[in-house]
Amino acid sequence: MLCCTEESKSFALVPGSYCTSEDKTNFGGLKVSGEEGDQTLLCWEKGRYPQHSPASSSNPSVSPSVCPFFKSTFIWRVLVCFYRVKMASSFARVLSSKRKVGILSLVGAGSLTVGFFLNKEQRVNAGAHVRRIYPPSAEYPDLRKHNNCMASHLTPAVYAKLCDKTTPNGYTLDLAIQTGVDNPGHPFIKTVGMVAGDEESYEVFADIFNPVIKERHNGYDPCNMKHPTDLDSSKIRGGQFDEKYVLSSRVRTGRSIRGLSLPPACTRAERREVERVVIDALAGLKGDLTGKYYSLTLMTEQEQQQLIDDHFLFDKPVSPLLTCAGMARDWPDARGIWHNNEKTFLVWVNEEDHTRVISMEKGGNMRRVFERFCKGLQEVERLIQEKGWEFMWNERLGYILTCPSNLGTGLRAGVHVTLPRLSKDPRFPKILDNLRLQKRGTGGVDTAAVGNTFDISNLDRLGQSEVQLVQTVIDGVNYLIECEKKLERGQDIKIPAPISQFK
Repeated sequence: MLCCTEESKSFALVPGSYCTSEDKTNFGGLKVSGEEGDQTLLCWEKGRYPQHSPASSSNPSVSPSVCPFFKSTFIWRVLVCFYRVKMASSFARVLSSKRKVGILSLVGAGSLTVGFFLNKEQRVNAGAHVRRIYPPSAEYPDLRKHNNCMASHLTPAVYAKLCDKTTPNGYTLDLAIQTGVDNPGHPFIKTVGMVAGDEESYEVFADIFNPVIKERHNGYDPCNMKHPTDLDSSKIRGGQFDEKYVLSSRVRTGRSIRGLSLPPACTRAERREVERVVIDALAGLKGDLTGKYYSLTLMTEQEQQQLIDDHFLFDKPVSPLLTCAGMARDWPDARGIWHNNEKTFLVWVNEEDHTRVISMEKGGNMRRVFERFCKGLQEVERLIQEKGWEFMWNERLGYILTCPSNLGTGLRAGVHVTLPRLSKDPRFPKILDNLRLQKRGTGGVDTAAVGNTFDISNLDRLGQSEVQLVQTVIDGVNYLIECEKKLERGQDIKIPAPISQFK
């Protein structure tokens, strides 16, 4: 009987691959060995998949019968080598992506069969059950004092249905909700309370993610709605703010690399692979987008101080919302900042998401900021695709990111605007809400508005395109400035009619 051993521990195996007694391969950290004769078994990495159970010769958990194709020693060796580099969980996804051409050319036309079986294996095991000693009712978290979106929708029945499921990468419901369990609520905003560990999390745990998404995104229903994408900056109307009031303009978004786990669940190797893929692509940017990458682990003290002075450097997460989600693991390994020579186009690597893309400048020219944003983002995506990778995206959720609050466009278009009179008016919060805008302090969430200067940005992310959201900010900020001017003249202001979110 084929077995996997790690020290003195033995685990049963899952059907799907091939070994002979001549092959003893260190496979995913486990030593694979076999008795005499052909053994058609796939040794999965311990702890990576949920079906492992104590193995015994008297009660084998699997049947050694699969496709004879796996009996080719050459093909097996190729697959083992590939697994050790990428891990088996990523292999099926990579075969289904644009990288399949290179892989198939390596192992020959016949390996299309391998891709079929491994993809089938992955689909079957997405959402499979893990073994649990205690019943779900004993594991259900105490959410009685919680005020976040996850806590509002995670009933005992939903927990019981999902708690034993796992994504192909081994991500579980308990890992997804831990940040919301550890952080009952925020004093000023209702937080989401959960994160995704990989692209498949949104499918395997859809019974909790979908209602959370619907609440957070003002009624957007991922079950029957489609998200639009539009990066045509020529469609923008206006975009030049009165710089007496607007001090700076900025547009940012996030992007995730398909086939690699998201920051809450990625391994060190995956995080380093994200960094490699991104900086290889950024090295191909030309013209006004040409720039340099600064690794947080390798930068000099002089470079660090310059990034601090420019307000570009992001620090190790200290917010419990992020640390409880696993965002700060191995800090600062494989984290870094890239910016162009003009310091108007930035990319953060492996912060809260795989990448965070930012276009910014002083003053009120939001049109120019958005034009640069669209140009740079599309060029980065093209260069990443040339390397055989692609961004996570689907038509229901748009671009996939770690936090459900950033799904869709992942876009936040914001300005620093000074509103000394309007900010003191009791109607200010209602005006912002009807315009689908949100305010933060000068330094972001949980900071004060220094000099009556606020960070005003779009409230929505999902269900509207990038062009629509930036236009919402342009029109809304212009309305706020007009209100400020009227109050300066002693005139009255009106609360605008609510904007219809989904048209």
